Amino acid sequence: MDPQLHFLLGLLSLCCCCAALTLGSGRALLDAAHSYNDGDKVPLYANKVGPFHNPSETYQYYDLPFCAPAEVKHKKEAMGELLEGDRLVSTVYEINFKEKKDVQKLCSATLDRKDKERFRKAVENDYYFQMFFDDLPLWGFIGRFELFDKQKHYMLFTHVHFEVRYNGKRVIEIAVSTDPAKAIDITNDDPVPVDFTYSVTWAETTVPFERRMEKYQKYSFLPQHLEIHWFSIVNSCVTVLLLTGFLTTIFMRVLKNDFVKYAKEDEEDSDETGWKYIHGDVFRFPPHPNVFAAVIGSGTQLLVLVFCVFMLALVGVFYPYNRGSLNTACLIIYALTAGISGYVSSKLYRQMGGDKWVRNLLLTASLFCGPLFLAFCFNNSVAIAYNATAALPIGTILVITIIWALVTLPLTVLGGIVGKNSKEEFYAPCRTNKFPREVPSLPWFRRTIPQMCMAGFLPFSAIYIELYYIFASVWGHKIYTIYSILFVVFIILIIVTAFITISLTYFQLAMEDHTWWWRSIFCGGSTAFFVYGYCFYYYFARSDMTGLMQTSFYFGYMACVCYGFFLMLGTVGYQASLLFVRHIYKAIKCE
Repeated sequence: MDPQLHFLLGLLSLCCCCAALTLGSGRALLDAAHSYNDGDKVPLYANKVGPFHNPSETYQYYDLPFCAPAEVKHKKEAMGELLEGDRLVSTVYEINFKEKKDVQKLCSATLDRKDKERFRKAVENDYYFQMFFDDLPLWGFIGRFELFDKQKHYMLFTHVHFEVRYNGKRVIEIAVSTDPAKAIDITNDDPVPVDFTYSVTWAETTVPFERRMEKYQKYSFLPQHLEIHWFSIVNSCVTVLLLTGFLTTIFMRVLKNDFVKYAKEDEEDSDETGWKYIHGDVFRFPPHPNVFAAVIGSGTQLLVLVFCVFMLALVGVFYPYNRGSLNTACLIIYALTAGISGYVSSKLYRQMGGDKWVRNLLLTASLFCGPLFLAFCFNNSVAIAYNATAALPIGTILVITIIWALVTLPLTVLGGIVGKNSKEEFYAPCRTNKFPREVPSLPWFRRTIPQMCMAGFLPFSAIYIELYYIFASVWGHKIYTIYSILFVVFIILIIVTAFITISLTYFQLAMEDHTWWWRSIFCGGSTAFFVYGYCFYYYFARSDMTGLMQTSFYFGYMACVCYGFFLMLGTVGYQASLLFVRHIYKAIKCE
């Protein structure tokens, strides 16, 4: 086996094993701790509050004047949880295992004008709170509106009821509800005394501990919704695959006729026409080889990253509310796969005759991280201005920076050295002429932007239905758990992207335009522009998100995601086009 292939497979195995061991061991330790005797205190942590329709705009629980302990203790969070915006703190709730409580006073307080204003703002913006009881999530609303004498009144919920189900010594399920009969009117600014109370009931269940998270899967996708989901995806996939198969059949017939025609021209010594005419230029390296190689290297790394994440998802690592596990996995795998981007980029750059390999590696290491860092700086500044939990602590930022400086960058350099020292030359079936042919004038619909529009539409149509569920999960309160469907859709996306890019590359070569290198990247990655266009549709037509912070987070980070999508699918388009071009020029006689 090629030593370079050994290097790539070794890095891939390493990143998957490290991510799986890190996340899997965390889950094992977590499961072992969830065992209680009668009367033991079960931990209840408050996490955050925020507008229901702005999932990124969350604040610390005690930013509102709730009952707080004398000393607020913060639970130590993992890296992924901090990236999620989780900030768990202790509460004054006393919930003991199997111990029923009817009505217990949490605290007494007098709400002054400032306190009422904060609560009124929370009620007006549909604030919800999130807590974790034995690592099970629970939610509730702060209050609601009521109409008295045709006037809107702000009502604050003061009583919370916990209903807990258990099996043996394990907590299986928890539900929280508020009592509207115990809500107080906070419409005016007059000080008002209030007693915050809670109650707890316990009930036994036969659900085993290993299945306690299935509730959230069922809540996310009800059976009828899941059936519609499957039907929509299958219908979309079948339609796209039939269309792709139909076009492939026509395409193969056209290509077969070309081979027959060029064989006759060779026998009759006729003048060369069509894509055979440019055989001396089709393998001429593109302009800006440094950037080109960095794009392919970064796109390859992101493609490997996505496949590794799918592998972990399909084996059940990302179970519901394994808080921050997906963020942690992406961070670890991206750092460990940096050697792949360095290897691919440096090797291709050397094959193209480049000699500034240090600049190439620095560009490769920062091509995706650079824009992501700029978006993060802006969004984090906005979050700091809002005093939101989405603002990362300085310690977390330093840890991420150290990971990039001590893991990502060195692995990129290591992969670059291996790629630079590779003896493999670029394979081209045809000899390249010394001077390039002039590209003929093309009609407007054969130019880059119209071709990108054509190339991006079909792959986007293959994933359009699934995008809603993904957006509802990432930018809403749904939980995405059906990774098998998503993986199938992703594979279809790769296949359709490769096919449509090959088709457009063929039509471009048939017009005697040999500048297909960059075009294949732009056409392959054009689906990302359609996805970003869908972002605007979802924001304005399908969501109720508002405010500077939510808007900046949504469009800023979605721009980074779509940019990564462009690099990844652009790499797929280039690699597919390269295989196709090599195949057709190898099959004909070129002098």
